Amino acid sequence: MVRDLLQHLDINKFMGPDGIQLRVLRDLAEVLTEPLSTIYQQSWQTGEVTANWRLENVMPIHKTGRKDDPGNYRPVSLTSVPVKVMEQIILSAIMLSMKHTQVIRPSQHGSMKGRSCLTNLISFYDKVTHLVDEGKGVDVVYLDFSKAFDTVSHSILL
Repeated sequence: MVRDLLQHLDINKFMGPDGIQLRVLRDLAEVLTEPLSTIYQQSWQTGEVTANWRLENVMPIHKTGRKDDPGNYRPVSLTSVPVKVMEQIILSAIMLSMKHTQVIRPSQHGSMKGRSCLTNLISFYDKVTHLVDEGKGVDVVYLDFSKAFDTVSHSILL
């Protein structure tokens, strides 16, 4: 899994605070797979992550609107690429476990591979039309939380 993730790194992304170019990690995937796997395993067993892997660069990324308005930016943390690879491995293991133990319901669409807002809307529309076809009443409440996670204190961002 480590080798596959390294071989498929997008070299157009930003490097982390460690200054390691993504192209180097991708090109040396065969050589780096075993040592990184050992480091990941040791980190998993001890519950510790090396100090330099905990460093990150927080950068404001423009979303929409005027660029001179600080509210139109969101913070993005740039972390070390080997840490991102480790996070993907852990996330994959957690998601697999959650699917097998049926913690995630089939109706869950957010943060699920192969599912999106569109699949959620299609599923919702199908359910509503089915209920209407049966002559049952349907009440719908729509809440828009799109900005809820974009609100960040500017002093923290700075």
